[in-house]
Amino acid sequence: MTLLPLRTLAFAIAAGTSAGVMAAPTTLTLYRSDDAALFSSGDSGSVHAGYAVAREPRQLQLKAGAQDINLGGLPQYLDPEALALSIEGDAAKVVSQRLRLGQGQNAALGSLIGQPVEVLATSGQTLANGTLLRADDGLLVQDASGRTSLIREYAAVRAQGSFQTGASLQLRVDAQRAGDAQATLSYTTSGLGWRAAYVGTLLPDNSCKMQFESRASIANRSGRDWSGVQLTLVAGEPQFAKPTGGPRPMPMAYAARAKADVAELPEQDTLADYRTYTVPGSVDLPDGSVSQVPLYTTRTIDCERTALYENGNAWAPPQPMTNRAYVAGGNTNIVSTLKLRAFDSLPAGYLRVLTADRKGTPQFIGEGRINDTPKGSDALITLGTAFDLRGEHERTDFKLDNAGHTLDEAFRITLSNASDSARVVTVREHPSRWRQWTLLSSSSKPSKQTPDTLEFQVTVPAGGKTTLDYSVRYQWTAEEHPQG
Repeated sequence: MTLLPLRTLAFAIAAGTSAGVMAAPTTLTLYRSDDAALFSSGDSGSVHAGYAVAREPRQLQLKAGAQDINLGGLPQYLDPEALALSIEGDAAKVVSQRLRLGQGQNAALGSLIGQPVEVLATSGQTLANGTLLRADDGLLVQDASGRTSLIREYAAVRAQGSFQTGASLQLRVDAQRAGDAQATLSYTTSGLGWRAAYVGTLLPDNSCKMQFESRASIANRSGRDWSGVQLTLVAGEPQFAKPTGGPRPMPMAYAARAKADVAELPEQDTLADYRTYTVPGSVDLPDGSVSQVPLYTTRTIDCERTALYENGNAWAPPQPMTNRAYVAGGNTNIVSTLKLRAFDSLPAGYLRVLTADRKGTPQFIGEGRINDTPKGSDALITLGTAFDLRGEHERTDFKLDNAGHTLDEAFRITLSNASDSARVVTVREHPSRWRQWTLLSSSSKPSKQTPDTLEFQVTVPAGGKTTLDYSVRYQWTAEEHPQG
């Protein structure tokens, strides 16, 4: 078989059939995707991102001996090396196969290859009746007597049944006998993916508690509809060796549609090093849509909110940094963070946080990413920058003793609070000139001290300021800092 690009002047199809008809629900396994194009909004368009494995039951109408069959209606982005058709029993064997990619309107004609068609002129007159053999630079049609016509100028093509506009798989099959045979078509495709979507609504209480909702957002940008599928979601990060790419993403219209029988929560299981969520019942995934199904029941969980003022990071230099000009800090922003403990394994996704205003209306106050978080582990996100809180960081002392291999350094941190209530600010400092250091003094006892971190809990009065002073001493050997 020779595959050539399709080209048509015009076509109108009352209906056309493919050789394969789905006889049972399709199973679809979706893998987590963080590609923003899959979940973008606007007009519909296919996207070469995400990863899914489909298994479609097909019923084949076979003749005895060698024959060509066409399985149409496939998604736009397929891996040709991961396509397989298994036929039950010994009814037939696949001799060879070739993937024909769907390309716009030409894909509709491609799905009719091997099917009876009627080709019409602009006047409505029939130009040819018979089996469509090829749809390329003209149509190749073979009639009942075996005569073949090549038609280059035509207005429409008419066929019975339904037609597909996706890719198609052409196979050479050798059948032991004529009759119907059950088969399963397996393939991988892009254009499908999922991620978790969380909503946390803070409760009106002095302690931090939130109502936590969790859903799976399922994006379909594959170029075809999926109806009544049995759906399994895989959480985790398998490695995909093949690069993906495609056209610039087109915007997409949002839709959320699942069949009414999806009421129960997904069934959890493990798959090698990953976790799976099998959605009960059947699900519809229209092309150009984002559908949502629940992951866990909505529940109230404990949380922890922090106003954080942080300078530096946990970077460790290869040798002592004795240059006076080296100063970590200069940041004035104080950020609001939220920490929660995973009540179960939480797949990666985004958490939107809401809180009630003075009228009791839930309002958005920040969003952050939750990575794959095992049960019992902490998830931490940054909600945003606090409007009424500011911090200033200045060095107040610097003493370098090269002979004694020491350096003393002191800082003053000034915190201001313009709100009408007192606030507790977590000050996080990272002494980063060298790995060997000690705290010499501080105006407030540290709440946490690690090899690379100092933390202080500082109360800042309403409409006022508070200062924090501390000093550290770095020590090293001549071998560790030979030029000193």
